[in-house]
Amino acid sequence: MNKLFASAAVGLALASAAFTAPPAEARQRQHNVTAHGPHGRSYTRSRSVAREPGSVAVSRSLQTAGGRGHASSRHASWGDGRYSGGASHVLNDGRAFGRSTSITNNGDGSYSYARTRTGPNGGSRSRSGTVTLPPR
Repeated sequence: MNKLFASAAVGLALASAAFTAPPAEARQRQHNVTAHGPHGRSYTRSRSVAREPGSVAVSRSLQTAGGRGHASSRHASWGDGRYSGGASHVLNDGRAFGRSTSITNNGDGSYSYARTRTGPNGGSRSRSGTVTLPPR
């Protein structure tokens, strides 16, 4: 019975090691597409993603042959009780808008946050504060 238990324990340990996800590694990907249609219409689209443990960044753009388009980027990072993220967008006419957020775990059951949004006409709104969560 002890041999059976020992064999089962070793088998279970090996199986769990085999099915455990590997640690996250840095990855980067990029994808570009250009399409041409009738009457000189076309567009070019691109997207790139960079991931690392504790962060991600994404960039996108779209441009048409008619001069319309936009570019945008998003990013986020986290770790050690903190989160920071945001996005920014720029149109071909020069208008830009975006947002940013940060959250910090204060270690006493409370979290501090700050959030800012910027509109395409240059105005912005900010909000910040502290939130205390009830104990579980």
